[in-house]
Amino acid sequence: MVKKILIPGLFCLISLIGRSQEKPHTFSLSTRDFLLDGKPMQIISGEMHPARIPAEYWQQRIRMAKAMGCNTIAAYIFWNYHETASRVFDFQTDNHNIAKFIRLVQEEGMWLILRPGPYVCAEWDFGGLPSYLLAIPDIKVRCMDPRYTAAVERYIKTLALQVKEQQVTRGGPILMLQVENEYGSYGNDRTYLT
Repeated sequence: MVKKILIPGLFCLISLIGRSQEKPHTFSLSTRDFLLDGKPMQIISGEMHPARIPAEYWQQRIRMAKAMGCNTIAAYIFWNYHETASRVFDFQTDNHNIAKFIRLVQEEGMWLILRPGPYVCAEWDFGGLPSYLLAIPDIKVRCMDPRYTAAVERYIKTLALQVKEQQVTRGGPILMLQVENEYGSYGNDRTYLT
């Protein structure tokens, strides 16, 4: 069962029933607060992009964010970094290993906001969209072009296999996920956002 709650800023909470090695939590939104296990939670987040940090430094950087007072890491996942050619994914090697990054966040007692795009901007080439899309004649990105949405679906399903067990409702640190960064200044296709 999937429940989605839209929050201003295009954040989407995901709650899935499942098992985990850690204690599952509840995470929700009241009229005033985020609620973790029914208690108000203030999210104090620092931004970290695993693709931009050598994997050997991940834990040190996470600890530095915690030392600055953060309790949450927000992390962009760059689609074109993980799918360099159509249907060629790497979520295992070096700083491609998103599941490992998320586990380190949890080991340090922190939470995570996952920002997988598909479009992320982040001053990253093509906003994180894979360049192989541009070889498709007249493709339109960030809309309901079926060629684009098929590629997005493939990416998201592949990424989901890496991260689904690390959701807060399964005992992991992923509190929220952001979809389609900065879309409000780009387009207004609510069907696409859904």
